[in-house]
Amino acid sequence: MADLDRTADTIDVGKRLVRAGGGMGLSLGERLANQINQLSWRTPLHAFRLKGRFPLKLLAVPDDEIIGDPRRGEALLAGIVSFRGTQIARDAADFDTLAGSPIGDYLQSFAWLRDLATAAPRAQCIPIAESLTQQWLDDYAEYVTDAGWRADLWGRRILFWTAHAPLILSSTDLVYRSTVLNALARGARHLERTADRVLPGVPRIAAWSGLLAAGLLIAGGEARQKLAEAGLTRALAAGFSEDGGLVSRSPEQQLDVVMLLTMLGKVYAARGVAVPDVIDLALARAVPPLLGVVLGDGSLSSWQGGGPNAALSIAAIVEASGVKTRALRQARGWGYQRFSGGQTLVVIDAAPPSVSRFAKGGCASTLAFELSDGARRLVVNCGGAALGNPLLPPDLALGLRTTAAHSTLVLNDSNSTKILASGALGAGVTEVLLDRQESESGSALEARHDGYARRYGYVHHRRLSLSADGKELSGEDSLRPTEAKRKRTDPSFAIRFHLAPKTEVTLTADGLGALLRIDGGPLWQFRVRGGGLIVDDSLWVDGDGRPHATQQLVVSGQVAGAATINWTFKRAG
Repeated sequence: MADLDRTADTIDVGKRLVRAGGGMGLSLGERLANQINQLSWRTPLHAFRLKGRFPLKLLAVPDDEIIGDPRRGEALLAGIVSFRGTQIARDAADFDTLAGSPIGDYLQSFAWLRDLATAAPRAQCIPIAESLTQQWLDDYAEYVTDAGWRADLWGRRILFWTAHAPLILSSTDLVYRSTVLNALARGARHLERTADRVLPGVPRIAAWSGLLAAGLLIAGGEARQKLAEAGLTRALAAGFSEDGGLVSRSPEQQLDVVMLLTMLGKVYAARGVAVPDVIDLALARAVPPLLGVVLGDGSLSSWQGGGPNAALSIAAIVEASGVKTRALRQARGWGYQRFSGGQTLVVIDAAPPSVSRFAKGGCASTLAFELSDGARRLVVNCGGAALGNPLLPPDLALGLRTTAAHSTLVLNDSNSTKILASGALGAGVTEVLLDRQESESGSALEARHDGYARRYGYVHHRRLSLSADGKELSGEDSLRPTEAKRKRTDPSFAIRFHLAPKTEVTLTADGLGALLRIDGGPLWQFRVRGGGLIVDDSLWVDGDGRPHATQQLVVSGQVAGAATINWTFKRAG
């Protein structure tokens, strides 16, 4: 059966992945339309559109089966709002001042309700939940502003308000309860006119999901439900590749969408209504590629600016989704490849970056890889560029998006895909060609990208091969001249292997190898041929956005017409 699975996973020879649209971000027209749309929110006409019947109650309260972060919940109980490196006093939390920051979005979305509910009994949570909710109502219930009424945040807010209604609607104060329900209804009317104007991908999916939840849970919502189901269908079609991976290529966003669709499924269940096939199928297809980028510690590998989310959170979201499946070894359209052998896992970025309109914090990481041995990581990418931690200065966050921040080859100290001053991804990798073979001896992948072809006249080829027992990962990086007849320079190259924190490194006497002990665990040997080897400083960003000092192996040399570098990671014992 294993052999049959390997055969089914084999890529056809010459499989091509192309970056459609290049570095295209939002057009000038789209940016102007978004600004005009937001300005229209403050007009009397939009205020009139938000008026309507006051709902007296919710038709049902969905279950939230996903556990929250108990550390954040306990901090809230202690009077602190904590999120990704930022801590502020709960009583001093200012929604407007924090607008647009990660902790601001955390507050505005009301995702903290889940964390709070995880940390303590309901009676202990209610006063805190009602206090922060009242503060939001005072600031935004009657005043439509960018900070409080962003469509994707309203979508999330509706999902969390309804799932945790016992925390915010248990008050005997009828005026307060009525204000909460009226705000929810006004938010739904706002989404009816704005959900399709929010950025494609996760923001648009979040907006339509919230509107759909409102259609199911507020009386008289049949027409709204129909509108939202059609809108969400469009958003899902535009947001996913054919294999269930998001077009942003972000594993962190992939996890987020699985969470959103899982919460939406619980809304249908609470009403006793069948989930539409298109939504059910989207969720079922989104989980396998998500699992495909999970390493042996149960956390995500670090791609497109994300970090290794907590393993318990990933497991809880996948379990709550109800999708029973295995990890997808080849997300062909999404662009990630997965090797497994013994207790070794390897995840490879085998595609061009996403186009800029989808890629917030997108990275020039083509042909990089990460490796774990059981629950311990060995080779990593720096990660964390899109997490927005204030501990990461803007220059450093930008640096984490570069090719040099990933475990792959860098030519002439430049990015395989340009990162523009605006933060958008520019020209570079447009095409990746790859072949994959599976056999009794293990898994092998050959791939090449054209990111350096126009600038330097070279194509980067990478071959990776993992033995069936997982004890040896061998690689070959080569730079081959293009066919174009143009003067070529002889650039320098550096192949970087960023190591997980607490990995002990000892160079061998001949300078062509190193001994690597993972966090007091297994010993690995590294050998290289075709370049000089040094050990340099590096850093790794955890799932909370906090940087950790670590080291990297750097193999360097000069290209003289062409170059081939062979290297091996071998487990000792």
